[in-house]
Amino acid sequence: MPTRVRIAGEMLVIATLAGSAAAQSPREPINTINELGAALQDCWVPPPIEQARPGMQITVMMKFKRNGELFGQPRITFHSSDASDVERASYQTAVGETLKRCASLPFTEAFGNNMAGQPITMTFVDDRERPPD
Repeated sequence: MPTRVRIAGEMLVIATLAGSAAAQSPREPINTINELGAALQDCWVPPPIEQARPGMQITVMMKFKRNGELFGQPRITFHSSDASDVERASYQTAVGETLKRCASLPFTEAFGNNMAGQPITMTFVDDRERPPD
C-alpha cells in the first residue's frame, strides 16, 4: 500500500473514532502542556497484549479548540518502522479510542486561549512486557 494511502487511512481511523461515543474527560482543569500530556496519558490504553508489539511507539499530531475539543483531524506522524500492518492498525485504533475517551478536555480559559489551533504532538509508547509463549 503506498504511503499516501496509508497516511490518509490513519487520519480517517483516528477522526472516526475520536468523534464517536461518550467521552470520559478528566475532572481537573488543564492549565499547562504537562497537564495536557498527563491527561492524554491517563486515557491511553494500548491494544490487547496478543495484538501488541513490545516497545511500539506511535505519535499523533492534533489541535484543540479553546474549549478543549479536538479541532480538525488528528494525524499519525510516526510509528515504529518495524511494526507489521496489523500491529499498526491495532495501535491506530488504540490512539483513536484514547482520543475518544479524552474528548473535550477541561481546559482553563487561559490555557484554551493559548492552545487554540496550535499543533501539538504526543507519542504513546507501549512499554509492557509480553508474557513468554
